Amino acid sequence: MKALVKDKAEPGLWLRDVPEPSIGPGDVLIKVLRTGICGTDLHIRAYDGWARQAVRTPLVLGHEFVGQVAEVGRDVKDIRVGDLASGEGHLVCGKCRNCLAGRRHLCRNTVGLGVGRDGAFAEYVALPAGNVWVHRVPVDLDTAAIFDPFGNAVHTALSFPLVGEDILITGAGPIGIMAASVAAHAGARNVVITDVSEYRLELARKVGVDLAVNVADTTIEAAQRQLGLREGFDVGLEMSGRPEAMRAMIANMTHGGRIAVLGLPAEEFAVDVARIVTSMITIKGVYGREMFETWYAMSVLLERGLDLSPVITGRYPYQEFDAAFEDAASGRCGKVVLDWTA
Repeated sequence: MKALVKDKAEPGLWLRDVPEPSIGPGDVLIKVLRTGICGTDLHIRAYDGWARQAVRTPLVLGHEFVGQVAEVGRDVKDIRVGDLASGEGHLVCGKCRNCLAGRRHLCRNTVGLGVGRDGAFAEYVALPAGNVWVHRVPVDLDTAAIFDPFGNAVHTALSFPLVGEDILITGAGPIGIMAASVAAHAGARNVVITDVSEYRLELARKVGVDLAVNVADTTIEAAQRQLGLREGFDVGLEMSGRPEAMRAMIANMTHGGRIAVLGLPAEEFAVDVARIVTSMITIKGVYGREMFETWYAMSVLLERGLDLSPVITGRYPYQEFDAAFEDAASGRCGKVVLDWTA
């Protein structure tokens, strides 16, 4: 089969012929239809410091996908050949304290699809049945391909109650924009998103944020005044990984405010801990998705009319992967999808 492979320990990706994956009695083989390009894939392609530590070559990349079930192992129940399915890209051990308690998203031994084992940038991908999400209601293929990052957005946005609250989101990347859409859909009073990219702020406006703020030329305090907020934001969603964004968020939270942090910084940075303490701010780290409560919430949100189509800005046949990756790395895009049916 054709696959996008990190074939050498150097920058680049290569389209190769590789063996089709085999499956065991508890596994599912999926014929891939669409895949989404993630920041993780960009790091691996560039072969930066993180990638040199995290991956071993050769490796088939990719963890955002949708496909059609092609084969199931003999012990697999409730998944049928022909089902449309996406996959939870965090493979857990099933034996640690958190796994045994049903908190699989907190497994200390997680292996990442397309990072620690061969992934979905291929004509076929194999997964344990417990990682397969079957789409039981109609869903657009491009949208289904980005269920993994959509899940990051939903997990972060729904970390705290949103109904009637004023929400600040720092970072208008694709996940930040999806989180803004979720917050508005879930009943937030005001949703404000910040970035320095006017292109991405315009994408955020298309999903219905109340205010998209370019912090290169205005401040969050000014946004508060524009909306008539007197006490600060109730809930913050930090999506950028930027120290200045986190510090500005903390400075603009109401007393008792709550912050969910998904953005991964490149290095450690200082924050005003005294402000966190005296304002009694709660900070929660978020990684991945809750298995599978987040997936259920994602499907219901789409079923009830949430529209992610404005976030998907690039669609390429898989043979044009170089152009697709250049688009994804440019910063002037939302989510970029590869089509494996060409």
